[in-house]
Amino acid sequence: MASYVIGLDNGGTTTKAAVFDLQGRQMGAAGMKTQAITPKPGYTERDMEELWQANCSCVRRAVEHAGINGRDVAGLAACGHGKGLYAWGKDGKPACNGIISTDGRAWKYPKKWVESGIHRQLHPQLCQEFMACQQAALLAWMKDHRRTVYDKIQYAFSVKDYIRFRLTGEAYSEATDISGSGLMDVKNARFDRGLLEALGIGEVFEMLPPLRYSSEVCGHLTPEAAAQTGLPAGLPIAGGMFDVDACGIALGLTSPEELCTIAGTWSINEYISPTPVMDGSIAMNSLFAIPGYYLVEESSATSSGNLEWFLSTCMKGPVPAGKTIYDVANEKVAAIRPEDCNVYFLPFLYGSNAHPLGKGAFAGLTTYHNEGHLLRAVYEGVAFSHKTHIERLLSSRKPPEAIRMAGGAVNSPVWVQLFADVLGFPIETVDVKELGALGCGMAAAVAAGVYRDYREAAAHMVHLSGRVTPRPEACRIYQKKYETYRAVSRALDTVWDLFEV
Repeated sequence: MASYVIGLDNGGTTTKAAVFDLQGRQMGAAGMKTQAITPKPGYTERDMEELWQANCSCVRRAVEHAGINGRDVAGLAACGHGKGLYAWGKDGKPACNGIISTDGRAWKYPKKWVESGIHRQLHPQLCQEFMACQQAALLAWMKDHRRTVYDKIQYAFSVKDYIRFRLTGEAYSEATDISGSGLMDVKNARFDRGLLEALGIGEVFEMLPPLRYSSEVCGHLTPEAAAQTGLPAGLPIAGGMFDVDACGIALGLTSPEELCTIAGTWSINEYISPTPVMDGSIAMNSLFAIPGYYLVEESSATSSGNLEWFLSTCMKGPVPAGKTIYDVANEKVAAIRPEDCNVYFLPFLYGSNAHPLGKGAFAGLTTYHNEGHLLRAVYEGVAFSHKTHIERLLSSRKPPEAIRMAGGAVNSPVWVQLFADVLGFPIETVDVKELGALGCGMAAAVAAGVYRDYREAAAHMVHLSGRVTPRPEACRIYQKKYETYRAVSRALDTVWDLFEV
């Protein structure tokens, strides 16, 4: 009997593959970056063929690292960043570069659809706000600005649906991703030509492959893909899911009582509900990986990716032997008490949750402040951005007993404690390095018949690793700082229209 599953995780710049046993233990992993292409300010793209080759390479190396035989793998699934656009052409090639979810070129379309009343008209079906990085806005932009590309699109994919297509040769729109695209009647879980025509992109109806769900078998590994990945031809490939859902599944998000926050490039904050939240308090309802549930989500590209920028741009000095740059950053932040840092950072380098044109900014700098103050401001600004989203989520549900957290920030005990103090809830973490890949592995295990459903898979494969409790005095200090952060953000909202995307 096959004893392993493989999860693929395609983020905005990094592809990872991980091998898990059926108890959720990570046996091996591999990752690599793909080149970010920025032809203009506000544009973020990648080469789709390079991305495919990266996935194949990561699978081969992860299997080698795990020291297993590919014939012992029960199945594979992929997840990826939501939104964005990976267009496959009618000529059997990518129609253009893949567009990543941090792309802002189409910002005028959501604005236009709101101002014209189209969003209000469609909201009962969409169950979500429009975003510039959604397929709906990007395809509308493509129609107006790249008509020759638009006309040759055969399939409008999300990133993981594109990768699964290359693995199997079969095209599907998996529910968790496509339901966050602005292209779907989410309320009724179907595609609607009339909805697309209202947006001025009726042609897109023909670009949408059939709908499938995350743990369904959506084809089998082709001989060509088998040769490139080192896995056996015929291996079942599950639908996979939006990486937000994958992290939620890997965190054990299987009932409405839980609430999760994910601190990666994006600030993802979520819970699941049997009904969508339609009172306007929540920006995004989409179909969850567990049929019958909606993912109630508040998110923006305002999380720990901001720290990566700071470290690569502003901390170029040597790192002491035996330490990483993250160790140095944590030590500098821990050395400054929260009440002693009056610098504020808006983590809007890749996007904003306050104004569609918001930019990153430090406020309150003087000659007194040093690198440690700037780092603390970044750590706090990211946590404050998450708090902004979580407050919106809590307006529509009762508070959780604890918040489960994932993403790069959980590797920093200093940052996890800061999150607990800022949010005012205990923070629980999970014992796995590649969380999104584990969620995909769980989908592959269900699709292969190893487990009946995600709840049974979670019982065997999800293991909590720690719990950090908030400190009352720190909570009081951070609440005051959060109010100042919000005031700074509101004040700068008055000037962002002067900036061009």
